[in-house]
Amino acid sequence: MSTHVPVMLNEAINALAIIPNGFYIDCTFGRGGHSKEILKNLNEDGRLLALDKDLEAIKEAEKIKDKRFEIEHASFKNLKNILKKKLQKPDGILMDLGISSPQIDQAERGFSFQLDANLDMRMNQSQKLTASEIVNNYSDDDLVKLLYDYGEERFAKKIVKSIIQYREEKGKISRTIELAEIINKAVPKFDSSKNPATKTFQALRIKVNEELLEIKEVLPAAFEALKINGRMAIISFHSLEDRIIKNFIKTKLNTDKVPKKIPILQRQIKSPPIKVTQKMQTPSSIEISKNKRARSAKLRVIEKILEER
Repeated sequence: MSTHVPVMLNEAINALAIIPNGFYIDCTFGRGGHSKEILKNLNEDGRLLALDKDLEAIKEAEKIKDKRFEIEHASFKNLKNILKKKLQKPDGILMDLGISSPQIDQAERGFSFQLDANLDMRMNQSQKLTASEIVNNYSDDDLVKLLYDYGEERFAKKIVKSIIQYREEKGKISRTIELAEIINKAVPKFDSSKNPATKTFQALRIKVNEELLEIKEVLPAAFEALKINGRMAIISFHSLEDRIIKNFIKTKLNTDKVPKKIPILQRQIKSPPIKVTQKMQTPSSIEISKNKRARSAKLRVIEKILEER
């Protein structure tokens, strides 16, 4: 099994300001790098709940024999319902978004455009929708919108035109390398540090797993669940994720807008329920040199200081 190196491990753990007897949630267990570090910072009364929708991650989590640790096979979008069964509010919540190295490196998962496999891309292997179904069944308009919205792909129309033409002339596109070659032929040749298939594969992965919708659902639920002075640390890996997080934080920071010269007391102005504990962080140059997949990561940390009225 491929090794997954947890991104910004020390920064994320420090950001949570872990209380030894606290209750913490790792919304994306992955291969357990962050979870194991959280456990090191808890005493015998502390608790950690981890979630993951990937069955391979669940198998890895079940190897942890620790009475303080609990794993659930679930998407973090279900966090609100999961916490209804718990008897306490969390002191901290960690979200390491995106995809793990084992998911990319296991060819059969179909995430990589460099490894030949079925076009799959499901994080939750029990769901029905795959990348193959999208590529072969979506209309050209729907595919163009998908590549623009989820891949920010400026050559979306050229790529989709080639996909539709291939479907009409040769039939179903079933393999990752097959799709990558179609994209490579469609995209104008120019020097770039990224493979031409990168953005299309990102768009398909996001759609298959409804990643952006899940982030939009979990952020308000997670914030509501936190204890007062509880912290949420979120690691994102591309602009679409980070934009959702920034907008969420901005919304929470917005206090009542009072026009100038209006006679109103300060105590009558609604205070924001949130505090940004530090500026957005990125990985150190040392970490990036050891793990190139960390280079696009961004860590944002917020603290809940008031219950919302």
